[in-house]
This record gives sequence, structure tokens and C-alpha cells, in this order.
Amino acid sequence: MPRRPVAVFAIAPWAFGGVFPADLVTRLQELVDIDPATTFTSFEGPAAAAALAEADILVTGWGAPRIDAGVLAAAPRLRAIVHAAGTVKAGVDPLVFERGVVVSSAAEANAVPVADYTMAMLVLGAKQVFSRARGYAAALEGAPRDWLRGEGTGLHDCTVGVIGASRIGRLVLRRLRSFEVEVLLYDPYVTAAEAARLGAEQVSMDDLCRRSDLVTVHAPALPETRHMLDGRRLDLLPDGAVVINTARGSLIDTEALTRSCADGRISAILDVTDPEPLPPGHPLFSLPNVLVTPHLAGAQGRELRRLGEFAVAEVGRFLSGTPLLGQVEPEQLSYIA
Repeated sequence: MPRRPVAVFAIAPWAFGGVFPADLVTRLQELVDIDPATTFTSFEGPAAAAALAEADILVTGWGAPRIDAGVLAAAPRLRAIVHAAGTVKAGVDPLVFERGVVVSSAAEANAVPVADYTMAMLVLGAKQVFSRARGYAAALEGAPRDWLRGEGTGLHDCTVGVIGASRIGRLVLRRLRSFEVEVLLYDPYVTAAEAARLGAEQVSMDDLCRRSDLVTVHAPALPETRHMLDGRRLDLLPDGAVVINTARGSLIDTEALTRSCADGRISAILDVTDPEPLPPGHPLFSLPNVLVTPHLAGAQGRELRRLGEFAVAEVGRFLSGTPLLGQVEPEQLSYIA
């Protein structure tokens, strides 16, 4: 009888139950031998060594240890790493690809809630919901409450600038087709023809800033993208513009953004910051035209299951020789988020 494939979980216990509820574990066990009672967050020690020695597949997630030369040496049978979360950039050494190990990520599944969050914030940001709600709550007794006026608000007929045609950026572009808005796209790797197919006009970064009522950031964190929204470009934004960042905090110059928001000229909705988290008492927390959320746009709560479903299906595709939907190529490590 041929040996059944053996898989090993490497994921933090706090994430395991949400990503892999019991029915998904059962479905995975129909494909491979895997022990749900053992989830590694370190590959040190005899138990990890014994598991790695037999592993054909590592099913990883948040909290997984880095897969490096030492892990590869301890896992001679390893053929695939299936990551039930987003980026694998920090968790996979390039040696993994040199060894011929296939790598897959559920980044596509994790992109869905981020795109949904972005669309919600575009709608709410265009209505100036957060600053108007704070003003409404803080109105002095006897003063008129600002709940009727809304001149110049609303997403309808706005210009939305999308920075980065990443997985998330493309999902946002697709969703924007349901709205009557003009869409601009900055991505140096996208041609004008491809931008048009995505429903956007390809523009330079400076032009995007000059023309956009709302700017949403979906680029990776690279040396060349650090502070791509710096003070000069923030100054190009029209008065009343809204900046939304669900990508990486380093893409925006925090000090410059704070100055631009503090004078009330623009607003910001930030799910990521630089540094992250911001220090207690940072001005961005208290400005009425800024909303800072704790890096929650990605899969949370009931959304976590989507990551496990993607990973289990990916294991099935790998074992059947079907092309993987989330396969990561070695050259992508240099520019993925």
C-alpha cells in the first residue's frame, strides 16, 4: 500500500481554531495524515524534528516559524508549503525554492476582506462620516447639531485614485465599477491598456494626487515605495481629499500626514501606520478627521475560515497535480507585500 502524504501544522494556537474549524480539519485529513492536536510555532526540539522528518507538506499560518536551511535539512521529504494566511515574504527563505519546494499562499482569500474594508471606508470617507459624527456628538447643549448639511460629500461623481494594482488593488478596482466614479491608477508595472481593462486611467503618481478626491493605497512595502506619499505629494491633494491606507504604514510619511490632517485640509483613514502601533497619545488618534484602526482590514473572526478553505483546497490541488491558485514564484519575494 502506498504511503499516505503526511502534513504538519505550523500555526499559532490563537489562529488555528478560526482558520481550521473541525470540519475543515476533517476534510484535510481525508487528503493527508495530519495531527490537529500539534501545531508548531517553533521547529526546535525532538517533537518538531520527528514531525519534520516525515512531513511532505507544511500547512502554515500566522505564528509559523521561518522556513530556512535548518528546517529544510530536517525535512528531507518536504514538497510543499501551503500558507493559510497572506504574505510569505518573511517566512520563506529563497532556499525553499532552490530545493524545489512548491509554495502557496492564501493571500488571494485574505485580499477579499481588505477590499471590502476599503470600499466601506471609501463610502464613509467620502461622506466625512467620522469627523461629522464626532462633531455631532460633541455639539454644545443648545447648539445646532450638524446632521443635515453635507455639501461636497458623497462618493457619487468623485475621482478615486488607486495606488497599486495588487491583488487587493484589483479587487477594489473591480468593486469601483459599481459606482459612478472616475478611477485613476498608478502602478509602474501596469500598461495603459491593462489599466483601461481594469476600468481605470493610468496616470503618474503626481497626477493621481492632484486629481483625486480619495486616494487608496495598495502597494507593497519596498525601499522604493517608502514614503511614496510624502509631504510634497500630500500637498498636491485637493482640499478635502481623503487618504486611505490598508497596505503598509511606511508608504506614507507619518509626520507629513499628521501636519496635513492637523490643519484640516485633508482627512485620513489608516488601518496601518508607521510605526505600528503608533505611540500612546499620538496626534493621529485624536484628530477629528482621522480614523486609525488596529490593522483589522484583513481576515478576522468569521472571515478566517476562508483562509482555511483556500489552504485545504490548495492541498487537494497539489496532490492531484492541478495548478495551484495561490502559487508563489521565487521572483515574487522581492516585491510582494
